[in-house]
Amino acid sequence: MNLGGGWNDDPITREDEKTADEVINTCLDLGINFFDHADIYGKGKSEAVFGKVLRSNQGIRSKIIIQSKGGIRFQHPKRYDFSTFHIKSCVEGSLKRLNTDYLDIWLLHRPDPLMEPEEIAEVFSGLKAQGKVRYFGVSNMHLHQIQFLQSYLKDELIVNQIEMSLGHLDWLDEGVLFGNKTGKDLNFTPGTIEYCQMNKIQIQSWGSLAQGIFSGRDATNKPESVRETAKIVKTLSEKYDCSEEGIVLAWLMRHPAGIQPIFGTINPVRIKACNDAVRLSITHEEWYELYVSARGVEMP
Repeated sequence: MNLGGGWNDDPITREDEKTADEVINTCLDLGINFFDHADIYGKGKSEAVFGKVLRSNQGIRSKIIIQSKGGIRFQHPKRYDFSTFHIKSCVEGSLKRLNTDYLDIWLLHRPDPLMEPEEIAEVFSGLKAQGKVRYFGVSNMHLHQIQFLQSYLKDELIVNQIEMSLGHLDWLDEGVLFGNKTGKDLNFTPGTIEYCQMNKIQIQSWGSLAQGIFSGRDATNKPESVRETAKIVKTLSEKYDCSEEGIVLAWLMRHPAGIQPIFGTINPVRIKACNDAVRLSITHEEWYELYVSARGVEMP
């Protein structure tokens, strides 16, 4: 989401193109071939600058998986829109900006309370029949919304992208605190993780690095739990001879749901640091050490 410059109407610069080219090639050199977009990122410039790189390097498209999202509208009032017209507009816009004939995956970005599932089913079928989108998924939806939508669709939804990190633990605490009054204010729908596992829906985590607060960002003014967790991350990175980012992502990937972390850095050094996660397998005890520390209180 940080490609293409700021979230403004400034034109894409040569420096923006150079950055995008470096990011894509750094990823490919590391074996990372999955790129997550959204039509709103950089007000469309993130997709557009990515598409410029694809146009200049014709052989890249067949080597990568492109996912994009749509449904958020910033025009007043800011709202969500899953109408046939807007879904088609989102997909067509992304295809044009990305300079590609098809999207491997397209996600509904945030739940629209006014969604008509029959309408979504029809437009999804049309986009797939036209070869414009191969697979569909959702983002920021709980299991009941997914079940409701899925009941109208011909094809299985294959992705649910939600916020998950050492700094955002509701998805874990919801199960751990079942029946415990300390969990009464949690904002995570019970059973969503298990539903996705049971139905082979790939869980993707956004915000995976928690904005770097556990991997080098200044945490002086953060809660003690954050500072202590950052120290544990540092210790483990030294033990495993890897980056702190690698430990933070390896913690997510240790969960049996097979979480696929999405990270948004466009710094090649940090991209390489994140890639350390694929070679790590932290222990059961180390996973809990991080979890309990990040919670800030011991387990019930």
